[in-house]
Amino acid sequence: MGYKSLQECVDDLEHHGHLVRIKEEVDPFLEMAAIHLRVYNENGPAILFENVKGSKYKAVSNLFGTVERSSFMFRDSLTKVKLLVEAQGDPMKALKNPFKYWKLPFFAIKALPKKVFRQHFNEIKIEDIPQIHCWPMDGGPFVTLPIVYTEDPDAPGPMKSNIGMYRIQLAGNDYTLNEEVGLHYQLHRGIGVHQTKYKALNKPMKVSVIVGGPPAHSFSAVMPLPEGMSELTFAGALGNRRFRYFYDENDFFLSADADFVITGEVYPGENKTEGPFGDHLGYYSLKHEFPVMRVHKVYAKKNAIWPFTVVGRPPQEDTSFGDMIHEITGSAIPKEIPGVHEVHAVDAAGVHPLLLVLGSERYTPYYENTPPQEILTIANHILGTGQLSLAKWVFIAAKQENVPLSTYDLPQFYTHVLERVDWKRDVHFYTKTTIDTLDYSGSSLNAGSKVVIAAAGQAIRTLSSTIAEDFKFSEIGQPHFVMPGVLSVQASAFTTYTNAKVEIEEFAAQIENSGLEKWTGIPLIIISDDSEFTAKDMKNYVWVTYTRSNPSHDIYGVKSFTEFKHWGCEGPLIIDARVKPHHAPPLIKDENVERAIDRIFQKGGSLYGKLPSKNL
Repeated sequence: MGYKSLQECVDDLEHHGHLVRIKEEVDPFLEMAAIHLRVYNENGPAILFENVKGSKYKAVSNLFGTVERSSFMFRDSLTKVKLLVEAQGDPMKALKNPFKYWKLPFFAIKALPKKVFRQHFNEIKIEDIPQIHCWPMDGGPFVTLPIVYTEDPDAPGPMKSNIGMYRIQLAGNDYTLNEEVGLHYQLHRGIGVHQTKYKALNKPMKVSVIVGGPPAHSFSAVMPLPEGMSELTFAGALGNRRFRYFYDENDFFLSADADFVITGEVYPGENKTEGPFGDHLGYYSLKHEFPVMRVHKVYAKKNAIWPFTVVGRPPQEDTSFGDMIHEITGSAIPKEIPGVHEVHAVDAAGVHPLLLVLGSERYTPYYENTPPQEILTIANHILGTGQLSLAKWVFIAAKQENVPLSTYDLPQFYTHVLERVDWKRDVHFYTKTTIDTLDYSGSSLNAGSKVVIAAAGQAIRTLSSTIAEDFKFSEIGQPHFVMPGVLSVQASAFTTYTNAKVEIEEFAAQIENSGLEKWTGIPLIIISDDSEFTAKDMKNYVWVTYTRSNPSHDIYGVKSFTEFKHWGCEGPLIIDARVKPHHAPPLIKDENVERAIDRIFQKGGSLYGKLPSKNL
């Protein structure tokens, strides 16, 4: 729909039964987030908070909580947008099939940003905004659905601008309330590139934090677009309405359709402590120095609505963002990386830690024990591509004719890989490299390792869910199978890497001495703090294993060896997925808050009987 405002979207969703109002006063400190999490987990509707304690503004969340609701909001433009992204990623398609794509140039032109006369906004203060605090240990209230706008000093103007969804800390720590906010972003992102240029010029960077407006604007801030496509143009195309903008008297960019805009400047070298913040890996990101923005003015339209979301251990609302992105982009990545058939950034593992990939293996014909070749080249390409470069664990399999395989079917994909992988040759490390800023499994902030595990050719083993009866576990034990071939075991709490090496090598020797032939069907062993929890389901397995491990430090093997710098092992691969002392703490809900929000879901409360499943 061509919504002119967030209010129009809210009205449309409510009219069609996709939104529920909460009339009770709700505290933005933990309560609003707790309600959101409970509603999202029940596949519930969007929520309009009409009475936010301490603020005159309403707030809305869970707009993108399901793909179905997102598709409903963009029902008039989704098909055309898919074609636009497809054609942008592969222009030859448009030439080969002109009748299918002939309207796209007109559609794209109509989506270009539109400069308009200055619109009326009220000037407010940061403290007037709903101060939504999501998790108990958060350093303060954050903007969780911002559209952060910056311009390239070498090519000013909206068409070469960058918009991204980078978190904004509104208060807390050492920020001066109403005068400073914190910006958390990684330097390789578009805004980081802009900041580097401004720093070289020794000039402050103007920043506009846009909140609200048509939902297409928020979605465009997270969309990985083909090279050369403007996020503002994409927002216009998806929203069926051109992105309207103007500049204020101090040359700050303002979205004419926004509900709120925070303007300010980032000066070279000015940083302050930001965080902690409950993040999408399921842990807190801790306090670190990040750029501080000196607030210039804060704008709000009349009757503005504050949109927000809550991030935490997947799945959350950003999971639905990812699902929608996959639906729109379709086969965009295979066009960008030759030989790729599928790439699955596994949401349950926090997205960035784990990639599952299906690629072509065309360098040699298939024969028994074919070594991976082309798929290793593909893995290198993936680790050098955009946000995929943040991946820490890459499992890549060669696509085989007449062998059904999808990276989105985790048990099927892991079965295929583990039946074929040869630990003596197929483990490839990248050490002392960069990893996701939010991942604390590495050796320091942004620093850690990566590993590619490749599998090609025919199956070399049959996976098993049984352990030899005569094998006796000792210090490491309590075995549970995640699936055939993947065994979860438990050890005492991690102390140091030196001690871990001794413990796990003793365990590996115990397996070796029992006879490797007994372990042929169990190629992968996970050591964790709670083996039963890890093995409960695939979501627990991938979350525990790949968020709590640093490949270079936490991979071991039975009868391991190093030959000309190449590491391998003859028996099972072992991953130490225990919590380490330097890891960030996991996100845990406040039980008092959980009891307090029961009133909203019980008889007489605004959400009683409004969720698909049974209410409390």
